[in-house]
Amino acid sequence: MTDKWVDAVTVKRDGFRINVPDSWWEFDLRPETRDNSIRRMVDERVRANPEMAEHRDLIGGFLRKQAKHAWDNGSVYCGCMAQSFGDGPPITASVTVSMIGARTSTGEILPTDPSAIVGQLGAREAKKPGDAWRDVSVVEIKDVGTAARTKGVEDIKVPNDSRTVRAVLMQTFIPVPGDEQAVALVSGSSQVLDLADSFFDVFDAITSTFRFL
Repeated sequence: MTDKWVDAVTVKRDGFRINVPDSWWEFDLRPETRDNSIRRMVDERVRANPEMAEHRDLIGGFLRKQAKHAWDNGSVYCGCMAQSFGDGPPITASVTVSMIGARTSTGEILPTDPSAIVGQLGAREAKKPGDAWRDVSVVEIKDVGTAARTKGVEDIKVPNDSRTVRAVLMQTFIPVPGDEQAVALVSGSSQVLDLADSFFDVFDAITSTFRFL
């Protein structure tokens, strides 16, 4: 995101639903309950799929890390993929939903109209193979309406750290009906860069299930 969106503030709001594939993991993000919730889910999956046992610690660690990251960033929902194919390590990805009120660094409220959001989000071209890049567009979500979207391969800052990680990233900014100051931000990310195009399809399919209640 550009600097104008970095200072987005969390808006506490329920009233939406989103669907992820049955094989994904969904859990409570609250710090006091999430570790037990994740541990129980991992135990249940391993009992049903004993071949997962060798990846138990890796999957559990990934889920706890994603849950903490989502909570620390004000997300109100997190769904994660952590699946093994063959003998390799699990392929991982996550989708989060945050309810935000967009503001500039000086506190000015930004418009939530998708065309205005697109104007604030900068596209970035890769200067050479392997560089980070970002496309910006407007999309239509059935039964929801028009939304602004970015997708690309971006360098994401690690929370409480000076480092960045490169990830496949799709972010969809959906205006909240009846509230000119709130946006539902649906973010899909994965560090498996070789599967970028496949993950863009997955994140688009998941975001298309988003509905306000």
